Order: sequence, then structure tokens, then C-alpha cells
Amino acid sequence: MPLVPSYIKNLASYKPGLRIDDIKRDKGLDRVIKLASNENSLGPAPLAIAAIESAMQKVNRYPDAFGMALRTKLAKKFDVKIENVIIGAGSEGIISNILRTFLLGDDEIVAAADSFIGFRVLANATGRSIHWVPMKNHRIDLGDIAEKINDYTKIIYIANPDNPMGTYITKEEFDKFYAHVPERVLVILDEAYFEFATNIKEYPDSMKYRYDNVITLRTFSKAYGLAGLRIGYGFSHETLISNLLKVKVPFEPSYFAQVAGCAALDDNEFMEKTIELNKNEMSKIESSIDELGVTRIPSATNFVTTFWESEEKAKSIAEKLLDEGIIVRQLNAFGWPEYIRISIGLEHENDQFIQTLASII
Repeated sequence: MPLVPSYIKNLASYKPGLRIDDIKRDKGLDRVIKLASNENSLGPAPLAIAAIESAMQKVNRYPDAFGMALRTKLAKKFDVKIENVIIGAGSEGIISNILRTFLLGDDEIVAAADSFIGFRVLANATGRSIHWVPMKNHRIDLGDIAEKINDYTKIIYIANPDNPMGTYITKEEFDKFYAHVPERVLVILDEAYFEFATNIKEYPDSMKYRYDNVITLRTFSKAYGLAGLRIGYGFSHETLISNLLKVKVPFEPSYFAQVAGCAALDDNEFMEKTIELNKNEMSKIESSIDELGVTRIPSATNFVTTFWESEEKAKSIAEKLLDEGIIVRQLNAFGWPEYIRISIGLEHENDQFIQTLASII
């Protein structure tokens, strides 16, 4: 019997975006603009920074293993009981926890192909049978996912809005889909970009779908600007949450992550500024991309994904932008080699990107 299972040995690990410091060193540049990882270009929520600074003297102590303060605050904000709330090291940490907790025997997974790469890695690491359902017109096809449900299906994963496409499923589509989901099947709705999509009338905020077998996942990484702290949260039926808490990694998330999360929830001014910046700059970038004749996908997130005529063209564009100190994400690792994803940055960063892209084209 092999020491390393074949499904782990053959697993393709997650490939993160390029780092600013590495590009500065490799390219000999003084300034680099990163528009590759869907981070908040405004930085962290100011109240979160202040909370971390005031908590420095307590870092010798272990954090609350059950995150009671943050879970209580989340429960109040979203009008649920604390028993309905879980926190973790990013939404990926909670996903890993879900897979460990609920999969057994011949259980199977159904998910969209070439959607969030983080889930793909975690799902493949389970060694389970996975039905990867192709997207249709850059959108998750819930009809095809429903057709893949069988007697062994245990978990269905849906990123809404999707990463890396930026598209979303509608209320009507979700209602129609859910009618085909047995009670024994868990539906993970990953809403990492919820804050950017919440004003869309057709968007199905899963907190209004409090079904016993639906698990909502959200994060502080994007709109709250806390990506470096790895802090995410989720909502579900108390029976599911109580079992997730049994197998959760002890003392996760970190002390600073929990403190920052609590403070960030109060920083309404920062959130409003984030959403307003994203709205205005998204409009500008989309208009500029259209004027350049580049094909793009309508986005409900804080990034826009563009399509090029070939993998070679997309690679060339990304490399030329990198030579000029602008990091974007060619999506070959996601399964979309002809596509480039551009995160929304600060006004001057977006202006520099548009100017540079125009000169390259």
C-alpha cells in the first residue's frame, strides 16, 4: 500500500498570484501595481487596524477556540442565533472543515468545472468521486448540476458570484434548482463577493434561503480588506454547525483575525467607500475595455475577466503588462487559458492599467 494516496500524489496544488516584492526584484522595478488577486485596494478596514494595534499586548494568549465574540456579532448583524454561525481561516478553511465532517463512504461531490480553484484543490484532495459540470456561457449551469444528482451525491458547491468569471445565478434559477435537491444533500453557497452583488435585484442572497441543508460562506478577505489575516464565516442549521465545531481546527482563526473581524463589522464608512470605489472604477474599466475592442464578461464582483483569441495572446498581454509593473491574472491555472482577470484597484492604478493596456494593444 503506497505511503501517499494516488489522489494526493497526482493533486495539482493551488497556484497563488504573483507577489509585488518578487516582481520588483525580478523586473528591477520601483513601483508595481497588483490587480491580480481581487484584494481590496483601499487596504484593511481602519477600525480593524486600530483593533489589532490595541490587542498587541495579548498575543501571548491563545484565541477563543469557539470565536464567541465574533460569532455573536455576526449572529446579531445577520439576525440568526450564534448556534447558526461558524468562523474559520478564510472560506477555504470552512470548506475543508465541511468536507472532513460530512463526507463518508461512497459520497460524491458535484460542482461547476473551472470555478473557484480553491474548492477544486480541496475537493480533489478528498479522493472522492466528483462530477465537474461545465459552465455554459461563462455561468454556472444549475440545470446540469441538478441532473448530476444521484443516490451518492452528498455535497454541491456553488460560488455565487463566481470566481473567476464574475457571473452570478439568479433567484429564479436557484429556486428552480433547489426543487431538485434532496434533503440529504448539502448545498454550499460560497458568497465571497456578496457585498459587491447585494444591490443586484436578481441576486439570491442566501441568508433569505434558510434551508436546513444550505451552508452560506462569506469572507472578510475581499470587501473588508483582511485577506492577509485569513478570516471567513458561515451560516447554517445549528445541527450542521455543531458538528462542524467538533472537528474544527483548535484556536482557528487567529487572535488578530477574530479581533479584526469584530471591528471590521462596525466600519460602515469603510464598507461604503469600498463599494462606491468599486462601482465607479468598475464602470470606468469596463468602458475602457469596450473602447479597446476587448471582449469582457459582465461582472458582479470586484474584478473583470477578459477573453482573448488564444492562450498565446492572453499570455503575451499578461507578460507585457508585467514588464510594465502591472500584475494581472492569466487564468490558465483555473482552466481558462485564453482569459485574463483584472482586479479593480485605486483610481490611479486603474488609469495606469488602462493606459498601459492601450499602448500594448
